[in-house]
Amino acid sequence: MSKIVPVVLCGGSGTRLWPRSRKSKPKPFLPLIGERTMFEATLARCSDPAQFDAPVIVTGTLHLDHVEEQSRNFPGATVIVEPEAKNTAAAIALAAERLPPDAVMLVCPSDHHIADEPAFRAAAAAAAKLAAEGFLVAIGIQPTAPETGYGYIKRGAPLEGGYRVERFVEKPDLVTARGFLADGGYSWNGGIFAFAAGRLLAELARHRPALAAAVKSSVVLGRADGRRFHPDAAAFASIEAESVDYAVMEETDHAATVPASMGWSDIGSWAALRDATDRDRDGNSVRGRAELVGCCGVFVDTDGPRVSVIGLSDVAIVVDGDEVLVTTMEGAQKVGKLTGAAKQ
Repeated sequence: MSKIVPVVLCGGSGTRLWPRSRKSKPKPFLPLIGERTMFEATLARCSDPAQFDAPVIVTGTLHLDHVEEQSRNFPGATVIVEPEAKNTAAAIALAAERLPPDAVMLVCPSDHHIADEPAFRAAAAAAAKLAAEGFLVAIGIQPTAPETGYGYIKRGAPLEGGYRVERFVEKPDLVTARGFLADGGYSWNGGIFAFAAGRLLAELARHRPALAAAVKSSVVLGRADGRRFHPDAAAFASIEAESVDYAVMEETDHAATVPASMGWSDIGSWAALRDATDRDRDGNSVRGRAELVGCCGVFVDTDGPRVSVIGLSDVAIVVDGDEVLVTTMEGAQKVGKLTGAAKQ
């Protein structure tokens, strides 16, 4: 089988991890876990030349400088510069239009953490095999809790290396999520997909013909500039923004899933970042100068000032320049509503 083409989606507003993450430099471009940025880590785990081809990166003009700076050590990487954000269906279709029809794409968000890279590569190989056979494949994440913030995938009939998708489920309430976990036949939908480029475009044309036609026109009328490709802005502007989940995956008769347990997290909150980092025996995680006394489940990230914390539990304290955030882990879900986060 041909090598897999990683298609890395870069964007986001950065508000959920404010003040460390900003609109001008959101979490994909920050070293939140280890020394590499999330984007660099995404490229690195898709860089084995025996399995992967050069990556295609889809981003907007706001993040282009970060993308080019952080991808310079990955030879052959190309960048599609979206004229405006139109959600994942259009972004993925842009990449598909620039690839041979039989090329197998592995769509990867640029801001997810995966602790077990061998498990990721094994899942990618299984998903690519199914994609080459004509399936549109979602890599399902083995759930570890009754999470209400993710969509779910219900596994159907078995396939070699995976399963047909019986149904996709929207973000459930807590009671329903507990039922999914107890059932054992559900995975989280982590937004990692494998498609043959031609098959993805054919399904998009079938289910969202206007979107498919606009993307095709924007590529035909677009222009190359070194390793950048600029789709035509006027053609692209007519697209109605929609996720690939709604536009294709929930519509197609050829959806499949490959379940994977690979230490995945979307790092969607300060609590998620705390849980993905190394912690002491009391569950505390510290980056920078800090002293904790009698604390449990506390996360501290400071870029300068020393932070001292006494007797607190499940709290995040983040210092970034002259901005300071103090929140309970439950309250961290509301960080994006702060005036400072909105202004960036």
